[in-house]
Amino acid sequence: MKRDLLLFAGFSLLVMMAPQFFRGSYLMNVLVFVGINTMLAIALNLLLGYAGQISLGHAGFFGLGAYVSGIMTTTFSVNPWVAMPVAAIVVGGLAFLIGFPILKLKGHYLAMATLGLGIIFYITFNETYEWTGGPSGLSEIPNLQVGGIIFNSDVKNFYLIWGVTLAVMLFALNLANSRVGRALRAVHDSEIAAQVLGVNARLLKVQIFALSAIICSLAGSLYAHTMTFISPTSFGFNFSIELLTMVVIGGLGSIYGSFLGAALLTLLPEILRGANDYDIVIYGGLLVVMVMYMPGGLVRGISALYRKFVKQKPETGHA
Repeated sequence: MKRDLLLFAGFSLLVMMAPQFFRGSYLMNVLVFVGINTMLAIALNLLLGYAGQISLGHAGFFGLGAYVSGIMTTTFSVNPWVAMPVAAIVVGGLAFLIGFPILKLKGHYLAMATLGLGIIFYITFNETYEWTGGPSGLSEIPNLQVGGIIFNSDVKNFYLIWGVTLAVMLFALNLANSRVGRALRAVHDSEIAAQVLGVNARLLKVQIFALSAIICSLAGSLYAHTMTFISPTSFGFNFSIELLTMVVIGGLGSIYGSFLGAALLTLLPEILRGANDYDIVIYGGLLVVMVMYMPGGLVRGISALYRKFVKQKPETGHA
């Protein structure tokens, strides 16, 4: 436990020192997106990596949190700090109710059901233009403010987003190492065996589905109040697939893997912008190579390389 706390403290220190090394509004803005995507990847990883329940609709919960918070603050002039928890309650409650029928399904049936759910959210964002602005989006969303500090610059947004992201990471790490985390892994391995041991598998799956949606809602609200503009294109099916890829590339069942996957898939398209028409080819090729040679994700792959090349002891011969 002490080792885990030291690791998290070191990681947090490095993150908070990042603005000292990566200067410029463009880089800060990219790192803000890394933080938001890390929260979303952690949310999906708790559901998929720990509980073994796939979802192709998490971008919908992300968007719902953004729109509920955005509409409350722009249309009804609600304080953003009040709108954010209200959005989380609405999204979490909806996910809890939807989770009971959806999570009866398994495998590709569950994937298709969550895919349909995400598409329903996306269509709703587009069609309810009197509330959401439709395809044109929702603008003039207010920035968050604490006292006299308004989070309206890239550096301020960085510390805001990453402060919340680190809190979510710490919560997820504690959850994963708790009795609930062990129950989730048991459900992932075998629901029948978990039920024999006294785990209410159905209720636990619904609860982690709702918790995952709440984290997505929080990320969506922060996204809305940071960008001050949202549109349905940010919450479509493609982004759900991107989130799934982040989790798989980073490592299923690894919180730090969620960060690595989010960082890689957020930074890589920016790095490859200069490759013109070849960026998609390079991007796809790198992902294929990583899946082939690091099937357990970046965290397990890096750990395996470390054990192989650093900790490997030379063999000693005997006379």
